[in-house]
Amino acid sequence: MSTILIIDDDIASCRMLQMHFKAQGHQITLAHSVDEGLARKGKINPEVIILDIRMPGRSGLEALPDIKKEFSNSRIIMITAFHDMNSTIQAMKDGADDYIHKPIDLTELEEAVNKALISHYASDDDITIEALQASDSPLNTMVGSSFAMRDIYKTIGRVSQSPASVLITGESGTGKELVARAIHLSSERAAGPFIAINCAALVETLLESDMFGHEKGSFTGAVNKQTGKFALANNGTIFLDEVGELSLTMQAKLLRVLQEKEFISVGGKTTQNTNARVIAATNVNFSEQIDKGLFREDLFYRLQVVTIHIPPLRERREDIFDLTQALLGRANKEMNRNVNRVAVDVMQALHDYDWPGNIRELENILIKSVAMSPRDIITADLLPEKIIQQTITHPNNFKFETTIEKQDDDLNHLSIQDVEKIHIQRILDSTNGHKGKACDILGISRPRLRRLIKQYDLNG
Repeated sequence: MSTILIIDDDIASCRMLQMHFKAQGHQITLAHSVDEGLARKGKINPEVIILDIRMPGRSGLEALPDIKKEFSNSRIIMITAFHDMNSTIQAMKDGADDYIHKPIDLTELEEAVNKALISHYASDDDITIEALQASDSPLNTMVGSSFAMRDIYKTIGRVSQSPASVLITGESGTGKELVARAIHLSSERAAGPFIAINCAALVETLLESDMFGHEKGSFTGAVNKQTGKFALANNGTIFLDEVGELSLTMQAKLLRVLQEKEFISVGGKTTQNTNARVIAATNVNFSEQIDKGLFREDLFYRLQVVTIHIPPLRERREDIFDLTQALLGRANKEMNRNVNRVAVDVMQALHDYDWPGNIRELENILIKSVAMSPRDIITADLLPEKIIQQTITHPNNFKFETTIEKQDDDLNHLSIQDVEKIHIQRILDSTNGHKGKACDILGISRPRLRRLIKQYDLNG
């Protein structure tokens, strides 16, 4: 049974909420002012506080920091009849978990209370993640200890000592540029520049200028001479991302650079040399592109002297914990936060999701979760609905035997409550107290399981 403290000077509203939530099995305590609510400290330990903003004396908004301090483990839902943008923003900044407008929609408030209870109870089963500091997890650091990643690390070590061209393949968001940077930083060229070009980002004329430079007046808008990236990458590495998007004309010019180590700028007359190492990346199937006449076979062989394939995240789920640790450190720095805990059900959802956007999608979701979390924990309500809906359902090996052990030598002596108590305890025992798994078996929410554990005084 969960305890809800309602602080509101509107007595009729308090009574209505009291009747509604009491009917759902919650213990309700009423207070009609901020001071009266604070006076409950030590007498009750509410999981949720429903706090009105406008009240005589101190307003709920003014008292929010004190209430957060005194009831540090409680989740706070603000309610108000005044639809004030500034008040809403201030309440969320000061740590409110939700904000509901009057007249109160009981369904909306009930959903907010359930979310708050999930967040509250998740803290008992959360995973503390020591988020890596940004200095420990720079952008050029690769993360993962799976077999696939260990194999990639070995390949990077081997190819970094040669000038051979490297082709990195893999789905979008898998970290192809990180592999390219790791090769560069592990090589004798590490002190030289690392220059990246997105081959799909520019139209052909601008891309040629970007790669090889142009002379003043060579085309409309060329008011100055520009040095190309192949020249800038001398004594270093040039990374050609999405190389499969190059036109056939640009493919021919790139092939000449790879074969002869020379190029001519747009509008130029003299040949320039480059010793830049070329690393390319693609998420397209080159065999299909070659068969369709969209990619030159001779260029393909020049690019893929060494090929490194990065598997999608769904094929190396064992790396998700390490990635979450590293990406949380980066997100905390960007958001100026210290979110270092993840609820068990969140970690399970992250592990089970298929990640079509791979690491880039994981990073984006963690950044959003860190930004939106009112505390130091990421809970399930912060995740996109698609992740919760698409998590893989793992088969459960536990089977509850319908013939419950008789007490007093006769099952008929047991009440429905006795049977429920025995059943829930056996489920908890079978899952070693793992509440998430127990909820899956019982088909109930975690807040309801908590209430039942308290009601029956179970070992959970």
